[in-house]
Amino acid sequence: MNINRNILRSILVLSYVLVIGFIIYGFSALYSYLNTGADRSSMLHTDVKKIDQYLPKITWETLKNEGRPMDEQTLGCIETNYLDAWYVKHLGYQTNTKKGIDDYYTENARKNIYAIIDENLDAGITIESTTLQHDLNLEFFSEDGQLVVLTDKNVVEYKRIYKNETLILETTDVSTYKVILLLEDGFWRIRHMVKESSADFKPDNKTVSNENLDIKGINYYPQASPWDMFGEQFDADIISKDFKRIKDAGLNSIRIFVPYEAFGKANVDSEKLKKLVQVMDVAEAEHIKVMVTLFDFYGDYAVLDWTLNQRHAETIVSALKNHNALFAWDIKNEPNLDFESRNQVNVMAWLDHMINLVKSLDSEHPVTIGWSNAESATLLKDKVDVVSFHYYEALDDLEVTYKTLKTDIPDKPIAITEFGMSSYSGLWNPFGNSETDQADYHKDAQTIFSENNIPFMSWTLYDFTEIPKEVVGRLPWRKNAQKRFGFIDEHGVEKEAYEYINHP
Repeated sequence: MNINRNILRSILVLSYVLVIGFIIYGFSALYSYLNTGADRSSMLHTDVKKIDQYLPKITWETLKNEGRPMDEQTLGCIETNYLDAWYVKHLGYQTNTKKGIDDYYTENARKNIYAIIDENLDAGITIESTTLQHDLNLEFFSEDGQLVVLTDKNVVEYKRIYKNETLILETTDVSTYKVILLLEDGFWRIRHMVKESSADFKPDNKTVSNENLDIKGINYYPQASPWDMFGEQFDADIISKDFKRIKDAGLNSIRIFVPYEAFGKANVDSEKLKKLVQVMDVAEAEHIKVMVTLFDFYGDYAVLDWTLNQRHAETIVSALKNHNALFAWDIKNEPNLDFESRNQVNVMAWLDHMINLVKSLDSEHPVTIGWSNAESATLLKDKVDVVSFHYYEALDDLEVTYKTLKTDIPDKPIAITEFGMSSYSGLWNPFGNSETDQADYHKDAQTIFSENNIPFMSWTLYDFTEIPKEVVGRLPWRKNAQKRFGFIDEHGVEKEAYEYINHP
């Protein structure tokens, strides 16, 4: 009997030790998780991420708050939690779900949000929205460190409202909010938010005059790294030689492309930005002007992406706007090709916002959009400084097309920023054009440009040996044709068309 009691006692003691051990291990694991950069979004099962999720422009007024002094770490936590609260509300109204709302709003504050979501769900209404700018002023920080009062001024809010998937309202407002936040469970939650004022947003963007636009240019990629100009094969010496060749051919400008994802999206890669500045420096040394095309290989346009796109553009534009080689910004290459897949409303709203943004950052250089055809060139004509389009159709209609546009848009310069003909004729297109056909095409094009004083930028200096699938897809007849638009072949030899790279 005593033996059985001893065995039972040992089992109980061992079980107790094991239970205590598991508890200690659990707390240790949690402590370790929290101290190795744990993301609260994964713990609380919200959709908010800490990096590259929601980055509107934030400006804090100088701290003069009443009550307790504010330290930078606490202020950073307040800003992060406050923006997260905006983000989950945008997401909730867009998806009509309540996920994450309770993490960023107190019980009383979230009742109103829940009610709106329920009403919208019943009515078939969805709201796509974002804020692009916040000017924050800390009014009060309680002595116990548990309560904050903010004034949020100049809040630029964009909103699209759909009913049963039909757009019924699109608006951009600038508003002022009074906000109270409480510290609960270690997180700042919105207790109270009141909109004190609101008005239509009216961007103050002046038109940049370009009455005598003198563009005789070409689209440029290094031959060895097309569509990857700023990658591992970047060589400033090669680019310098190419720019000298372009200048010697009688051209005065180039068009280059900044790929959105490859440049780091919202967090622009500093090394690639340095390479971009190097290209501008080389262009300046050769007295060549540069049109910089933003957002290459970007095609989302989602409203909740806008703050990330904005951060990207702010970095690029701020780095180059005072450079002597810069002559224009091209917001996006051929965005109308995304109308069907991404919805024209989405694309146009995004373009409108990006024009406002770039012009607010740089009021000295003209802004354009590189439309893929003349039919789209009248879109946003009142917003851009230069109207530009691409032309790959037969030259028979070019002069009439251009003159018609000039009649429709008499007060702004119009440029053709891409045109050309492939000299590919082979297995995948046995009835394609020869190098002589290509030369005749450019001879005729330059005659039309010269007679009508049309600014131009041809496509492109070189033939290429490799074309990324992202450019034209995988179909060999498309990839092979794309390789042969150059004036210089893959061996560095000038093709017949080189004689007509400029006006005769």
